[in-house]
Amino acid sequence: MASNYDVVIVGGGIAGLSLASALAGKCTVALVEAEQSLAFHTSSRSARQLIPSYGPPIVQELTVRTLELMRARDAELPEPVLTPRRFMLVGDEETVRAEASGNMHTITHAEAMQLCPVLKPDSFQAAGLDNGSFGCNAPALLEDHRKRAQAAGADIITGARVHSAQRLGSGWQVGAGTEGFQSAVVVNAAGAWADELAVISGVEKLGLQPYRRTAAIVNVEQSLTPQTPMVAAADHSFYFRAEGNQVLISPSETVPSGAEDAKPYAGDVDKLISRLNSLTTLGIRSVDRAWTGLRTEAADGIPVVGFDAEAKGFFWLAGQGGYGFQTSSAIAELAAGLILGEVKEDSPESRTAEQLAAVRWSIRR
Repeated sequence: MASNYDVVIVGGGIAGLSLASALAGKCTVALVEAEQSLAFHTSSRSARQLIPSYGPPIVQELTVRTLELMRARDAELPEPVLTPRRFMLVGDEETVRAEASGNMHTITHAEAMQLCPVLKPDSFQAAGLDNGSFGCNAPALLEDHRKRAQAAGADIITGARVHSAQRLGSGWQVGAGTEGFQSAVVVNAAGAWADELAVISGVEKLGLQPYRRTAAIVNVEQSLTPQTPMVAAADHSFYFRAEGNQVLISPSETVPSGAEDAKPYAGDVDKLISRLNSLTTLGIRSVDRAWTGLRTEAADGIPVVGFDAEAKGFFWLAGQGGYGFQTSSAIAELAAGLILGEVKEDSPESRTAEQLAAVRWSIRR
């Protein structure tokens, strides 16, 4: 016999967990995750940096709100989620000028060299700096959402891949693993599998595309200080930042992929190491570990948040791309408001409604 809930959330990454913690205690919630552990895919493979100047304007606004909510929550946690860590773009003058936006301002070549002395002086012409950027303790944030959700009564079920979902009467019936669920609302927070879940549910796909993004932790001859900003190429060809005495590096690739447990391609990390050793004095010696995650996007690059236009009670919470953590709390706030009927698009005086309207248009058919 199926268990009854107001809301069933499909997907145990940062999107699903943050919404579960926002909804729990206000309605009955179940979160189902296909893998045996939560945050198994993209959410466990994050660069762990929240950058207010990164992404289109609506993403930047959602990032600012997320940081507000996280700072308020940090005051109650034994281990803070946020640590100040600036973000610096480097490249030619035209590209840096085109990419610098919002909370980022341009700085001189000399200032950039002072902030990150491992850069070779001739490796870039211009730089931009975001002083409002933060490092994110992703495991601590995910665990906080899990604890808050369960403490408020949410049920979290892992190892339960959805194999059926259909609209019956006034609600949904969902089969996941060996369990059955009935709910008024089904939330599609399935990440790279979001379109696949739509097909299972008899809902029209939105054309969400997963993209590969590889990263590695490397051993270096010259380590970075904790004060060194995260450094990214303005042409999106690499980034690096301190990871203790090691360094996290990424080729920042955006290569289309199917929904899968992605693995690094042979040679990708080696090519990046060769390039970074020519652009910096890091002296990368070896790779400690490497991984690849999938960042899933809609065609316009805007997160997909809201009820489906045709399938009643089917709620999209997908397409966060590379902005999942940095928009998570604000998007969960918006999504919870929609699901609970507390947020209305026709309230122009509300800042939340303005944010919502900017995000939601991307799911209208």
